Amino acid sequence: MTPHTGGMTRNDALRAARLRVGWRSAEMAATQLTACGRRFLDDPHFNVSPRTWRRWEGSRPGWPSEETALVLHDVLGRWPEQLGFTPPPGWIRPEHHEETSMQTAAFLAVTAPALVPGPLSTQQVDPALIDYFQSQLEGHYRADMLLGPHDLIGTLGPQYQLIDKLTRSATGETRRGLLRVGAAYAALIGWLYQDAGDLSAAAFWRGITQETALRARDPRLIGYAMVNSAQVRTDLGDGAGVVDLCEAALADDQVVPKIQVMAMQQQAHGASLLRHQDRAEVDRLIDSADRLLPQVDDDLPWGNACRRTPGYLEVQRATCYGRLGLGTEASRLWEQVLAVVPASARRDRGVYMARHATAAATARQPEQAVEIARKVVTIAVETGSARMRRELTALERVMRPWHDAPVGRDLAEVLAPVTEGS
Repeated sequence: MTPHTGGMTRNDALRAARLRVGWRSAEMAATQLTACGRRFLDDPHFNVSPRTWRRWEGSRPGWPSEETALVLHDVLGRWPEQLGFTPPPGWIRPEHHEETSMQTAAFLAVTAPALVPGPLSTQQVDPALIDYFQSQLEGHYRADMLLGPHDLIGTLGPQYQLIDKLTRSATGETRRGLLRVGAAYAALIGWLYQDAGDLSAAAFWRGITQETALRARDPRLIGYAMVNSAQVRTDLGDGAGVVDLCEAALADDQVVPKIQVMAMQQQAHGASLLRHQDRAEVDRLIDSADRLLPQVDDDLPWGNACRRTPGYLEVQRATCYGRLGLGTEASRLWEQVLAVVPASARRDRGVYMARHATAAATARQPEQAVEIARKVVTIAVETGSARMRRELTALERVMRPWHDAPVGRDLAEVLAPVTEGS
């Protein structure tokens, strides 16, 4: 899109970019761009005249050559279409192919552990390996709370790949057991990608979880996988999708209490996203889950956040209240939750505190919101949690009414370490 429309007679985007780098005139810009271009392209004949630059800043700037486009981007950090030039039909940025290659490489890195072609060489599989992989899971869950997603993704991918390899050789109950533990590993990998902010990768691994659970013919894991997929739908803001998946998980007459608790609390998130649902629906679902929580007594290694996380259901209620705009009510709940969450659970505390800050801002307590955010930023930088950054972005939106006030400027300064360069 060009900025010189209607009655405008100059290319203000290019002029602004010139002034931003300190080139006070067209003559200086032409001289500097020529020098930069000769170094960048290693071409002593590259040249931009003052007359050409003045035309570029006029109402009909034309379109620079591909080499000149590269130089403009190198010096000004923007491509020609971002500098007020009108791209010709079929224009593709020079970096397009590089970006495509990088995207392909990233996709392969995400999917490789789950998409190993087979069949693989057969081997004898000891059933004791099932217990080995299950015992590793609890350690991974603890490490996730302490380290964050990025350090663990690279560890879990190869482990899942090994489980998949063993599953292809195993038979009978050993095969079923490996499928069950493989589904739990896939679910954790999906969660790590979700926490890292990569929802495409998260959705892929949630799909692998669902497939593996179906192959294991384990109704509990199938329900767990559906709730996992609902979590991704929650982050996508798809309330209807969340409710559909949770209702499907609850439709089984044999559904165990753990899955019921997980599905009901996630369905409450879906209700809060639909907006036409009121607080009563959220409370009904959370209260129903709370009555079932004492019945969660299985020894399954997965899905134990409802027992392991202090104030688990009140965390969900407070989050839903925040979405519904109930700032005062949500803020009170967050104070209660944070009083029982241990300091060792730094990443969870950071997410909860960020939501508390947003609730405080919604309740028109901007100073309190900024003070809470100050503590959150330190945790966000150290853990690299995309969830935390997303919550801080939500806080920034709620704080817009105070954008020009001193408290708004304080918030901008506080958030700078997580917003600059993002």
